[in-house]
Amino acid sequence: MSAAEAESRTDPRPTEAPRAPRTRREAQGGPPPGVLAVVFTGLFLAGLVLGTVLADGTPFPSPFGGTGEIVAYFRAHSDAVRISGALQFAASVPLAVYAATVSARLHRLGVRAPGATIALAGGLLAAGFLACCGLVGWTLSRTEVLELPPLVRALQYLAFATGGPGHVVTLGLLVAGIAVPGLLAGLLPRALAVTGLVLAAVAELSTLTLLLDGAALLLPLARFTCLGWLIAAGFLLPRRRTRTEPLRRTSKEH
Repeated sequence: MSAAEAESRTDPRPTEAPRAPRTRREAQGGPPPGVLAVVFTGLFLAGLVLGTVLADGTPFPSPFGGTGEIVAYFRAHSDAVRISGALQFAASVPLAVYAATVSARLHRLGVRAPGATIALAGGLLAAGFLACCGLVGWTLSRTEVLELPPLVRALQYLAFATGGPGHVVTLGLLVAGIAVPGLLAGLLPRALAVTGLVLAAVAELSTLTLLLDGAALLLPLARFTCLGWLIAAGFLLPRRRTRTEPLRRTSKEH
């Protein structure tokens, strides 16, 4: 072995090669969660607005109304129902990506508590329930289905259950999974994190809709406030910790 080869093997100086994995890790950060939240919210709201506009301003019927009124709505506005269902299904995709991206970012930021996993589970469940609601809505636009009033009523109950408490309660889990580590680790502004915990609690309380019809008022309250919170958190959640954060934590421990 020559002296040059021996020196190259024992040379302690760092080479340029280790920089590549770090660059790849930064590139694997995923799409900006704030943008994903805006896309998800935009598609969801577009489904609601277009569904109402195409139905000549008639709102989606309440599942607690009469069967005749409900069937008449779906028969008269099948195109509006189909488009609304398709957009809700489409909105579930960026929501699922948002949950995966935020969970991965929390792990990269050093969160080892269950919050990151709760955010992922809640987001995927919320996306799944929303996708199911959209597909049931699409089914309710089919002529063959509309010939069977009992089936229409059953499917509308299913659409309400999945797109209402099913989606909102699990959306609250996504918010809580981000807000808790955001507060404890100082990753989000304190006011935003505390607000997220309150909104998550309201979302969980909407479970009462399955027992009390009047509790359905909690659904839009929790849904739309959580959407706004997810947009704000998506833009404010940092990509990496600042160097001073570990020092602050260490000083507190001592």
